[in-house]
Amino acid sequence: MPASSPLAGINVVDAVTGPLAPITRYLADLGADVVRIVPDDGDPITALVANRGKRSGDASSLATAHIIVDDSGLDLAALRAANPALVTMTVSPFGTGNALSDWAATGPVLHALSGELSRSGITGRGPLLPPGDLAHQCAAVQAAYALLASLLHALRTGTGDHLDFAALDGAVQALDPGFGIGGSATLGRPAHLLPRELPPRGYQYPIIACADGHVRICILAVRQWQGLFRWMGAPAAFADPSFNKVGVRYKSPDLLPAIAAFFAPRSRADLEREAEAHGVPLAAIATLAEVTEGPHFRARNLFADAQLPDGRTVPLPGGPITIGGVRIFASDAGAAFPPPASPRHSHAFTGLKVLDLGIIVVGAEAGRLFADQGADVVKLESRAFPDGNRQSHLSYCLSAGFAAGHRNKRSLGLDLRSPAGKAIFLRLVAEADVILSNFKPGTLTALGLDPETLTAANPGIVTVESSAFGNTGPWSRRMGYGPLVRAATGLSDLWRYPGDPEGFADSITIYPDHVAGRMSAIAATALLIRRLRTSRGGHAAIAQSDVMLAQFAEPIVRAALGDPAGIDALWGVYPTAGDDEWCVVTVRGDADWAALAAVIGADPAQTRADRIAASDTIEQSLCAWLAQRSSTDAMHILQHAGVPAARMLRISDLRDFIWYKQRGLLRDETHPHLDEAVVGEAFHIACSALAAPPRAPAPLMGEHSAKVLHDWLGIDAAEFAELAANAIAEPTEPAIYEQIAAARAATR
Repeated sequence: MPASSPLAGINVVDAVTGPLAPITRYLADLGADVVRIVPDDGDPITALVANRGKRSGDASSLATAHIIVDDSGLDLAALRAANPALVTMTVSPFGTGNALSDWAATGPVLHALSGELSRSGITGRGPLLPPGDLAHQCAAVQAAYALLASLLHALRTGTGDHLDFAALDGAVQALDPGFGIGGSATLGRPAHLLPRELPPRGYQYPIIACADGHVRICILAVRQWQGLFRWMGAPAAFADPSFNKVGVRYKSPDLLPAIAAFFAPRSRADLEREAEAHGVPLAAIATLAEVTEGPHFRARNLFADAQLPDGRTVPLPGGPITIGGVRIFASDAGAAFPPPASPRHSHAFTGLKVLDLGIIVVGAEAGRLFADQGADVVKLESRAFPDGNRQSHLSYCLSAGFAAGHRNKRSLGLDLRSPAGKAIFLRLVAEADVILSNFKPGTLTALGLDPETLTAANPGIVTVESSAFGNTGPWSRRMGYGPLVRAATGLSDLWRYPGDPEGFADSITIYPDHVAGRMSAIAATALLIRRLRTSRGGHAAIAQSDVMLAQFAEPIVRAALGDPAGIDALWGVYPTAGDDEWCVVTVRGDADWAALAAVIGADPAQTRADRIAASDTIEQSLCAWLAQRSSTDAMHILQHAGVPAARMLRISDLRDFIWYKQRGLLRDETHPHLDEAVVGEAFHIACSALAAPPRAPAPLMGEHSAKVLHDWLGIDAAEFAELAANAIAEPTEPAIYEQIAAARAATR
């Protein structure tokens, strides 16, 4: 096995059953030796997807483990006592020691309690459950990141940890946190300020019919709107300069119909080609079947043939992280890890230096995870090309969403286009441990900052690049945002109301941005672990499209076999008493059905086949029962009976819901330049060895330019003044402080 395996020599014991078994698959993909000591899920397709790269074993593997992940009741305390550097994780739906600890959860329950369900759908329709099992899939990535952060801390300090992981913790943080940073189309407004009702059809990222299907556009920047305007022939009705503003375009009653008329006679392929020529972000709405056979993903070698126990061969998406062009690493013993060299410290990344070139949501999240765990994260910015999330309803490029996504970072304004700016950057690289970026592939290379140049400046540097469609393949140069990735990978096609060809319902969802940011953090941490053994850095690449398809591996396999997942007669979201109140109810099998039947007065002896045949009658009985009760009462009654059920929470409900209060996941933070509170995560996972994130506020653009250059490079005040005078270094503009004062005075 080549020495490039990032987690070579790491031994992992997997004792998890159910939908969170994929947690350790991400570690196996990166070369860890993952030994599974519990039986696989009974469904061979589920087992194939969740347990790729793992091997079967027994309890003897516990003695040599670096990591143990468990939901089967192992005596983890005794194992940690015998091995103080051991990292253990207990996996459960809601964590330990709270009012919901004995409740049952399914993906829909997690969607309801995370607030995601309240943003999935269209005005005038009921909320729509997202496709697949996104809640558990995203939760698994959050858990994998937490394991690697704690493992790096243990290898550096000799101090292990116990992690109490709740699936709801992970779903809230990694899928689409309503309290976190949002896409640039929101203009920085937090999700809790969104209207109570679902968004109107076509809001924000509209999907438009064309000659052979549908396409989605994602027009945010002025240059993108101008490209579309010219492509349409510069219609006089939209020539007013006010249309350069996102809000004006959203409010126009005539713009979308005009675009629809322009697109109608054109095919998806023609629209994609013409849009690219005009600089317009657009993607065809594809099906999963089209994706698996598509030339881009085939060129990227994303899919590999895998064999089921019965001999059938299926296309299985590979790992979403590539290192040296490799997606999946075989386990290998690797060189020995050196003895712990650092004293015990309170955060996983204390002492590390990170250059954060990330933008929008993916970039914000990847860097914040390092900043929250003690790294000195410096956000590189330029006034000429500001981060899209600097767009704000406030004039000074700050918002509660930006503050949540960039807390604990410092900002350095630097012109990387100038030779002097690039030279300073390479001096920073020589001092850094990690570089994070998520530009269109080739952007840094065009600046003369390709991975080879960065490695020459610092052989130990770890670099991770993330992009929409990856750095290889026919689509590598495409403009990409999360909504376009969802369209091109088949998710938008799946995320619509059954039987409604126009019922696309993912318009204000921000996925896979947050989970892709965590993939960047996973890749960087794995390479830092390898660096402990080799002293060499490494380069990883991540495509949002690959992340999404990896999380839809099971539906892809089932679609290839014509074998849809078995959903019971009751699996959905239903209205309850009250104004626009809803409750998720799910039945996993005969035991759940017997419990539900006892509550609503149905026949508990029905088989699954009987239930499916009588599904309309059963749903009528359930809806009649729910109509007499509030969503909260229904949830408590059903959960008490053992039925996975949950009230649909809106983002504004989260802080007052008992689980969030007792779990302590969210906290209010203050920002010196904002009047509203910033809601942030109080921890990335409940654990004992790592402290809560610091509370340093997100920076203004260039706020720490002089301090960073002094701290990292010893540049004094006189030298910095010269750099600023030549616009090489960019401190915060004085006018920004005047705008802050004026804006805050206007609200008082």
